[in-house]
Amino acid sequence: FKEQYVTFTMIFPRALLSIALLATSSAFAPASSHPRSALCIHSTTEAAAVQEDVASNAGDRDILIRAARGEQVDRTPVWLMRQAGRYMSAFRQYSDKYPFRERSETPSMAIELSLQCHRAYGMDGIIMFSDILTPLPTLGIEFDVVKGIGPVISTEVRNDEDVAKLADVADVDFDKTLPFIREILGTLSKEAEEANTSLIGFVGAPFTLASYTIEGKSSKHCLRTKKMMMADDDGSSTAMATFLDKLATMIGNYGCHQIECGAQVIQVFESWAHQLSPKQFEQFAKPAAQKAIKIIKEKYPDVPVIYFANGGSSYLECQRDMGADMIAVDWSVDMAEARKILGPDIPISGNVDPTILFGTKEQIEEAVRECIDKAGGPGKHLLNLGHGVMQGTPEEAVGWLVDECKRYKGKDA
Repeated sequence: FKEQYVTFTMIFPRALLSIALLATSSAFAPASSHPRSALCIHSTTEAAAVQEDVASNAGDRDILIRAARGEQVDRTPVWLMRQAGRYMSAFRQYSDKYPFRERSETPSMAIELSLQCHRAYGMDGIIMFSDILTPLPTLGIEFDVVKGIGPVISTEVRNDEDVAKLADVADVDFDKTLPFIREILGTLSKEAEEANTSLIGFVGAPFTLASYTIEGKSSKHCLRTKKMMMADDDGSSTAMATFLDKLATMIGNYGCHQIECGAQVIQVFESWAHQLSPKQFEQFAKPAAQKAIKIIKEKYPDVPVIYFANGGSSYLECQRDMGADMIAVDWSVDMAEARKILGPDIPISGNVDPTILFGTKEQIEEAVRECIDKAGGPGKHLLNLGHGVMQGTPEEAVGWLVDECKRYKGKDA
């Protein structure tokens, strides 16, 4: 795969990547896996303009990293959760043919799926195509992602005995259990450097991984998990606290492993924060997430960590002291209000409503400008959606959002 790129230079990385990678085929790629269309490259004129812009902006290489650290930057950087996803026709040529774990654990496919969206839209970061559940097998927890159903976890964790049966965190060897991660991130690190952009790694927060495991799949009410939380609260069981602590250590170590493999930023996803009351968040999810983040920051203090609690905007004030460098907020809170709650000293990311991408070009551009202005103006935050890109999102809409974010210089410009 990498031998295809030995002639690349740093002069016009986006354009060269677009041309060469569209022509590249791997042993796993379906026919016509890189259709060159108006959806992926807005026009020849715009592509040429992008070449010149990227070549002249060496600072774009780490603009996302600097923003995540809280530095003011020249413009607002942008990346999107689920930017590598089924809204792209090129992505669906893989997802329609290969099971999720085959795609995410086969380096050639995972690398290609990670790069597709950046080739098309030039976000300020490439994020590894993977899943928050990927490290669970290191503890002996088996899972699959079933099309049309989602994650299905076959290993039962319901009580103290089940938790005791899990692998010892001290014995976890990520290179042995997840050998594909080093190859994927190592290759993407080189691709990111050639493309003049940053490489994003990610992990699931302990409570989210615990809930997925306890419920066995997605759950509307998270009842089994909450019963275990109540048993912990009344002292009849320590399973929940012990499980969260074990996960926190593993996740922190996994984040460190990703950094050692090439990741420059780590985002922590608390995907099930909407299941928690403020009290439950404070008692269970927050301490475990703080421990995982602390492990990463103590070993790699210069690598920014972003914490995102999906559905956690109702208790945003509880997230000021997570220990992360930046807090990402969902779309259910007004950006100006989120900035007010968190205070001026906590870097913020977010939070355009993903459904706006089904609107007109003018509506999308207006939403981008409004979010940037409410966050303090260009260069004052990291633009993202308030959740992932939705399946069915028009491909050109993603380009409109990214382009407007990069273009916008402020109300008075």
